[in-house]
Amino acid sequence: MNETAHSFETLLKRDAAAIEGCLRDILSPTVRGDEIERPTALLDAMRHGVLNGGKRLRPFLVMESAAFAGGNREAALRVGAALECVHCYSLIHDDLPAMDDDDLRRGQPTVHIAYGEANAILAGDSLLTLAFDIIAAPETHLPDTAKTALILALARASGIGGMAGGQALDLAAEVSSPDEAGIVTLQAMKTGALIRFACEAGAIIAGSNPEERQLLRRYGEKTGLAFQLADDLLDLTADTETMGKTTGKDKDRGKGTLVALYGMDWAEETLSRLVAEAGALVAPYGEKAKVLIEAARFVARRTH
Repeated sequence: MNETAHSFETLLKRDAAAIEGCLRDILSPTVRGDEIERPTALLDAMRHGVLNGGKRLRPFLVMESAAFAGGNREAALRVGAALECVHCYSLIHDDLPAMDDDDLRRGQPTVHIAYGEANAILAGDSLLTLAFDIIAAPETHLPDTAKTALILALARASGIGGMAGGQALDLAAEVSSPDEAGIVTLQAMKTGALIRFACEAGAIIAGSNPEERQLLRRYGEKTGLAFQLADDLLDLTADTETMGKTTGKDKDRGKGTLVALYGMDWAEETLSRLVAEAGALVAPYGEKAKVLIEAARFVARRTH
């Protein structure tokens, strides 16, 4: 690993530790204003689904895109924690028997295995709701206009026209394999939308002009496509122990992926191109773009 990659890994771990601390505080047993009680079994299931490691790449992108745009770090930390709650809710629900039916996540039993299906459903529901609570709360020191913009952008990225809709398309792909355009749409919704939000959120937090917001949004779109392509490659090349989740399931279920459609050589070349395009978008900003450029490279070279 070269010096730049090593320093990036250090930064990723630093931000992940900050996010972990923020999430532990948010998911503590302490009852917040207007809450009546935090049921222990439900809270334990939520904590199991969130506080179980992970690279925290999405909140990292929130924090570093905000740093790029000159935004408040503490506000970005809380928005990143909100995004991670949405991401973890999606994993809990995706793992359910009615969805992808997985027993392992990040090397541990999935929430429905550890706490039962009903608690897993409620944990996901609660995490999704909590995400918007975090952004709207007075502890997130942002103007109301920024909070409204973040809530709208996150809702659009995570709902019927984003992640949840992408999961619906993914389930349909088990029955009828989509063509290239269908696969690109599915992946842009299921995976790419939250990564796009992570990067665009930095501009919203910073109060950037429309041009800078659009720039970070486009960077997030490219990075999201690269992330999914790398994930599809890892599903074929990595083992379950390394990934911390079951691998090879897309192939076993006959799901269409761009790797399956065009082969690994094409996928690796396209992945390199997407990383270069993402980096080129922010490169004119010089030194302050280095972390985002390296983040796109990390997405491609990750091993789990």
